[in-house]
Amino acid sequence: MDKTEKADVVKALNGVFADAGSVVVAHYSGMTVAEMGELRSRMRKAGASFQVAKNRLALRALDGTPAKGIAHLFKGPTGIAVSKDPVAASKVAVAYAKENDKLVILGGTVGTTALDANGVKALATLPSLDELRGRIVGLLKAPATKIAGVVQAPAGQLARVIGAFAKKDAA
Repeated sequence: MDKTEKADVVKALNGVFADAGSVVVAHYSGMTVAEMGELRSRMRKAGASFQVAKNRLALRALDGTPAKGIAHLFKGPTGIAVSKDPVAASKVAVAYAKENDKLVILGGTVGTTALDANGVKALATLPSLDELRGRIVGLLKAPATKIAGVVQAPAGQLARVIGAFAKKDAA
């Protein structure tokens, strides 16, 4: 790579780190191309991405971004999982690391908070942003449904009582 290509890579990575909701750094030593392709496919399905970058270029790209606290993780063959959703990248990375011993999670970041490997695993257990939104909508909708049922119940009972009196008078 010449200097202009390196500068382009650093600029692109800087944009990725600046826009990321979360970043996960992992060693991928010994993974085959097929395994790497499977990991990338799972990341794409979850709205995340996984890429490999030279450590020197990644360290330069970290400058001036919220993820600069994870610079110490870039040693050896490192891959970077990135997502806008704070949970997506860590969920996929942790799940894949359980299946494949060759992917070793080193740490990551959420916003400006640096996480170690255990922090990334704990983050993976949290529900995603979409799941949380669904739960909130469910919580908001449930009381309204219950109120409608309670309000309708007396009217239904009154109608049954009037209907019973009408049948009694007709008989």
